[in-house]
Amino acid sequence: MAARNDQFEASASALGYLYQFAKALHLCIEQSMGGPGWSVAVEGADDIEKHAGSLTELLQLKQRAEGVRLTDSATDLWKTLRIWCLAASTGQVSLPETNFFLMTTAELPDGTAGYHLQPRASGHRDEKVALALLQKARAASKNDDLTKAFEAFDALNGACGPGQNALLARVDVIGGAPRIDEVREKMLGHARLVVGDNLAKPFLTRLEGWFYDRVIEQLRTKGGAPVTGEEFDQAFSELRHQFGPDNLPIDPDIAQWEPEPAESADKTFVRQLDLIGVGGERIHLAIRDYVRAFDQRSRWSEEKLLRVGELGAYERRLVEEWQARFADMREELGDEATEAEMKREAREIYRWVDRDARAQIRTGLEEVFIPKGSYQMLADELKVGWHPDFSARLMALLEPSGAH
Repeated sequence: MAARNDQFEASASALGYLYQFAKALHLCIEQSMGGPGWSVAVEGADDIEKHAGSLTELLQLKQRAEGVRLTDSATDLWKTLRIWCLAASTGQVSLPETNFFLMTTAELPDGTAGYHLQPRASGHRDEKVALALLQKARAASKNDDLTKAFEAFDALNGACGPGQNALLARVDVIGGAPRIDEVREKMLGHARLVVGDNLAKPFLTRLEGWFYDRVIEQLRTKGGAPVTGEEFDQAFSELRHQFGPDNLPIDPDIAQWEPEPAESADKTFVRQLDLIGVGGERIHLAIRDYVRAFDQRSRWSEEKLLRVGELGAYERRLVEEWQARFADMREELGDEATEAEMKREAREIYRWVDRDARAQIRTGLEEVFIPKGSYQMLADELKVGWHPDFSARLMALLEPSGAH
């Protein structure tokens, strides 16, 4: 049973971090609509720390199971208050310039402290009543786990404390907050406005990937820089450009992938290069282009980012560009060419692919591994080749032993 409980706690903790990341990204999207003068940090002075001008906002996030209620003695409430009390008492934050938000998926029962600390727009806010309820709950509680929280709350009224009233005046409790799936649906709504319904999910997936990588970078670096409005706007705009009608997204995990050459050593396109005497280093680069182009094109197809017939039309253009050069080579060589002459001219054809062939599926694309790798894919299917007799020679090599 203990192991099962540990697994449950680990899952809840992981979900809490995902909720934190999702909410931080959603906050960035919302903030970006009002200009770039802001920054957001995850696990800074709080779960989420936002700065805009001279104002700081600290957010505590709590995702809880359906039916959970935030009572006056709730652990979530008091542990959150402890963090804020310590920050205020030690001067870590300036109360007149800091707002505190407890966002919880739990319910706020009528008449509780949390209920009376809801934003003013709710019509239920009464800080005096909330303070009295918290003081009453603190006096009545027997929960030893909350001792430090109670002590921090008491210290606010000490000689050096800013006062319990001063803190609560800056606190908003938001109950019934959107859960992680609801937060993501809200972000999808924003994405639909930017790129349309069909592209919203792949757009958001890539935005999430960029943001999570950026937050991990912030967390791994001591005093890591927050995500700024300028930085977010730039990343968002670049991604939106990649989803334009003349473009397609190039994914960093694919563009930076370095495959093991041995995994493709028996591919037909590698045999094509062996046939004309291409060196090992260039074969390694060809394998890299092949794998990257194959993976990127596959992802585009899986996510339905390509138009009907678009890939076939692109490959036809590549083949036709190759055909003219290949026919010219064979004509120049004639029927009496030596093997050395054929290999030399074949390497010239391949040099064109490697250095100059840059036809793209869409005009906005610039990543060179797409055309280079696509030619390797065509060579793997024997739709193009480099040696004047590539088809006959490779068919003989690839023919099963014993076949007639």
